[in-house]
Amino acid sequence: MRILRHSLELTRRSLIKTWRTPEALIDVTLQPGLFMVIFVYVFGGAVAGSTHEYLQFLMPGIIVQTIAMGAISIGVNLNSDLEKGIFDRFRSLPIARSAPLIGAVLGDVVRYVVVLASTFAFAYLMGFRIGTDPLRTLAGCLLGVLFGLCVSWALVFIGMIVRTSGSVQGIGFLVMLPLSFASSVFVDPRTLPSWLRGFVDVNPLTHLAGAMRGLFLGTPLGSHVWWTLGWCAALVAVFMPLALAAYRRKV
Repeated sequence: MRILRHSLELTRRSLIKTWRTPEALIDVTLQPGLFMVIFVYVFGGAVAGSTHEYLQFLMPGIIVQTIAMGAISIGVNLNSDLEKGIFDRFRSLPIARSAPLIGAVLGDVVRYVVVLASTFAFAYLMGFRIGTDPLRTLAGCLLGVLFGLCVSWALVFIGMIVRTSGSVQGIGFLVMLPLSFASSVFVDPRTLPSWLRGFVDVNPLTHLAGAMRGLFLGTPLGSHVWWTLGWCAALVAVFMPLALAAYRRKV
């Protein structure tokens, strides 16, 4: 209970910080719409033969990509806080040592909610329509937020072990860009070369995109939801202890 209470208080700090710097949300407000406009109207006809059909396919993928790329910000912000000495102040307080990291991750939930709201808004203006019911749509949104919180721990770990915030951003893009494009985010995996499909089939972004398409559009779900939940558990199990251990060494 002590850790939870302290973590929630630091979550409130993170939310206040986000509220006071709304420009930090540009990547999760304008970027999804920009990517949809570019990919749908430039590549949609060539990829799917119809911009409307490609929009239906692409929209869940854009959410997945933006969630993955948006997680980079938490690593950058925490590394910046380390450079400024903010965590030295936390160390002097009678709080749980892990509370600052847990609070920062929980505070990032607002970014993923904004991703979902902005992407849906842009997509509906462009002609996207949900093909299932509100309950399944909500389940898809919650799954996306859960995945975002879990993958954040990988970026928290990177933020704890590298020396500059610029390095966090560079490493984050180096990891997330291949994961985004070597997946089903933008194209049907069946169109990809056979040597690449082995990686695509186990890529967590492929399974999250497949789960969201099933929950939003009614396409076959298969085992995508279970794969996504498995990846969430694995990310937390591996990177949360590593991030906390790196944080304790830093402070």
